[in-house]
Amino acid sequence: MRSLLLATTNLDKVREVRAVLRDVPVELLTLADLPPLLEPEETGDTFEANARLKAGYYAGAYAGLVVSEDSGLEIDALQGEPGVRSARYLSPHATYGERFADLFRRLDGVPDAQRTARFVCALAVVEGSAVRFETCGVVEGRIAHTPAGTGGFGYDPIFVYPPLCCTLAEAGAGKDTVSHRAQAFGACARWLRDLE
Repeated sequence: MRSLLLATTNLDKVREVRAVLRDVPVELLTLADLPPLLEPEETGDTFEANARLKAGYYAGAYAGLVVSEDSGLEIDALQGEPGVRSARYLSPHATYGERFADLFRRLDGVPDAQRTARFVCALAVVEGSAVRFETCGVVEGRIAHTPAGTGGFGYDPIFVYPPLCCTLAEAGAGKDTVSHRAQAFGACARWLRDLE
């Protein structure tokens, strides 16, 4: 069976990816299965660049397929912020509660129709020094006025997904079929099956 290294330490992401890849004949490894490595600095100015950067970095330490993703939230009224800096918005150590409060402050008075946003997940699979597969998943929605829901993680409590009439943190298992990460890793799953 082919192995695939998922280059993340985020346990919530690992859970989501395992669910998407559960029927794919691969052994899914994570960074916890490797000797400790320093994380690469995410210097790309796009999600795609950071996904390639991270996958390439970890492919230097692992002889096999490495998949990495870079994802985040783009808010139209804020010219795409927080964007590629979503995980570091305000500071790398800020809580999501602090990030939500700042975004709500900046969006104060902005009507629902102008609170459009999207989650983006760019994914790259690298083997050795070659990029073997790339894709991107996007889910459109809008920013809520207050956080809602206890499921999900990250910005999910403030991202309203209109087809479900709730935030992704309220969507339960529904999130795993519509999210940006589910789209990107669903495409990766199809590619992996074609390799067999």
